[in-house]
Amino acid sequence: MTDSTALRQHVSSPADGLDAPRRYWAVLTLMSAMSVATLDASVANVALPTIAHELSIDPASVVWVVIAYSLMVVVSLLPLSAVAERIGFRRMFALGITVFMLSSLACALSTSLVGLVSGRIAQGFGAAMLMCLFGGLVRNIYPLRKLGFGISLNAMMVGVMSVLGPTVGAFILSVASWPWIFAINVPICLLSYLGVRFLPDVPRNQVRFDWLACGLSVVAFGLCIVGLDALVKDPVHAAWCLAVAGLAGWVLLRRSRDQTAPLVPLDLLRIKPVAFAVAASAFSFAAQMASFVSLPFYFQKVMGHSYTEVGLLLGVWSLAVAIMAPLAGVMSDKFPVAILCAIGAGCMALGLSGTIMLPLNTGLGWIMATMFFGGVGFGFFQTPNNRAMLAGAPRNRSGAAGGMQATTRVFGQSSGTALVAVAFTSSAAHGAVLGVVAAIACALAALFINIVRHLNPVADLDL
Repeated sequence: MTDSTALRQHVSSPADGLDAPRRYWAVLTLMSAMSVATLDASVANVALPTIAHELSIDPASVVWVVIAYSLMVVVSLLPLSAVAERIGFRRMFALGITVFMLSSLACALSTSLVGLVSGRIAQGFGAAMLMCLFGGLVRNIYPLRKLGFGISLNAMMVGVMSVLGPTVGAFILSVASWPWIFAINVPICLLSYLGVRFLPDVPRNQVRFDWLACGLSVVAFGLCIVGLDALVKDPVHAAWCLAVAGLAGWVLLRRSRDQTAPLVPLDLLRIKPVAFAVAASAFSFAAQMASFVSLPFYFQKVMGHSYTEVGLLLGVWSLAVAIMAPLAGVMSDKFPVAILCAIGAGCMALGLSGTIMLPLNTGLGWIMATMFFGGVGFGFFQTPNNRAMLAGAPRNRSGAAGGMQATTRVFGQSSGTALVAVAFTSSAAHGAVLGVVAAIACALAALFINIVRHLNPVADLDL
């Protein structure tokens, strides 16, 4: 069966999803889990200086509070999405909420760096158990005709929580001690338990779990992220990490090539709309992360703005993403995905280009306008592209599609960070500008992919 035939059969099947009012309760449950997972990352970053001071931890070591969490999420997403397909989404959701809640409590009670980092590793594992479900749950909660709207709600929630995260963290630290940064998760997790029974019953995968592929996946993704992070600081160490990661990845791909439901979803990547969406997503998130790492240096060191103004300018981008998400969701249900994504990627590239082309003495309003335009482009891109990724996968592989979506996002963000590190190493004086140029190049790559996708009739079917 060809990609085109398989996809048309999938698209023409009866719309699935939950009926109201169960759908509304399932959405509230999903939103609560998504909010706690999104808030936790940004809130914890704000508390790092306070944690370092009160626990007498070296500032260079306290960053492991963030690194341990992120690394565990990266290496766990694909294996856990495969496990979720086998044990059921609702059971995995309940387990994820439990692990996340107990580990949050452990972090709040920690009195040393070892205890706190151990708690954050467990917390990252719990977060990955939830994150690997988000895409698949959306695919099964909403009827296909409303899938774009559902994805837009997710994007809006992430955008709003990203904006509120630093503010919420600062507020908590102003009225309470740092352990409450983590303890606040407990009541939200308890509330999420109430909605587990409303989540959809997703068909399970009966294929035996591949433990060797799981180990290879952990090695490949873990060492790849470590290698990218060390690319500038320790090139020799980075080279070894990337070489071993590449070897593990090659063996993993060879092993997964002929499997029915492989841990690395090569079966989904053979579906052209999904493959195009994955490639475009990786470049898009690399562009966003490269710009978010570079622009604070550019705004502060080159343009002379204060920390408060830098925070405001970055917040405008996230606000634009949150505002644009609902509109993009509605339009993604009516217009071709490739055209919408091409417009979004082009707007993101134009917004970033306009930001660094403005005169250094430009008023704050004009910079906010270019940042808002870039955020509008990213928000316009994200929802249609995620819709193509999730809708292109068969329903019984929605867990793998959701895990692949989350893994692509994290990998793209890590690659964007590595590009900025290379830019600063190439030129200390112009590193910030080169980092933004790298972000623009990634956005243009996403634009090019969508042009090719539009010219390919199989990849631009109405989903």
